Amino acid sequence: MIGALIQIRRALKPDGLFLGSLFGGATLNELRLCLFDAELEITGGAGSRVSPFADASDAAGLLQRAGFALPVADLDKVTVRYAHPLNLLADLRTMGETSVLAERHPKPLTRQVLGRACELYVQNFSEADGRIPATFEILTLTGWTPDDSQQKPLRPGSAKMRLADALGTTEHPLPRAED
Repeated sequence: MIGALIQIRRALKPDGLFLGSLFGGATLNELRLCLFDAELEITGGAGSRVSPFADASDAAGLLQRAGFALPVADLDKVTVRYAHPLNLLADLRTMGETSVLAERHPKPLTRQVLGRACELYVQNFSEADGRIPATFEILTLTGWTPDDSQQKPLRPGSAKMRLADALGTTEHPLPRAED
């Protein structure tokens, strides 16, 4: 991903904006947990069946490593509710979100494991109306290609006004370590 971000930065004009979205770390945690538990219960071992996703801090770090200025990663959580886990899986397939892991699980997912995962999903995550939630974390990444016209951070201690004065509050200094 870092290589793609570097190429995007190079393609943008100076002070150009990059804005992108991707799924974040907690996406499909319910499904991930149920597939893992079902496979462990039935086969005695389990592997990755849901792709890993980046955390917000990791994504912001990638923007920084790719050379973007003023990197920001915002996080939104969206919960989609389904009548049954198989409806969720059908939506994921339609979205093209099937597993793309290079190190895929060596054994195909069996009907027995899938059936047990659906049972666990309903058992552990059903809401009062019987529907099941699926969590999607959406990371929105923002970064600018560097340019001399962009704001620069001020030198530490160069402020012309105290924050406490601007906020109309009393400053409470922290105790010193030797106190």
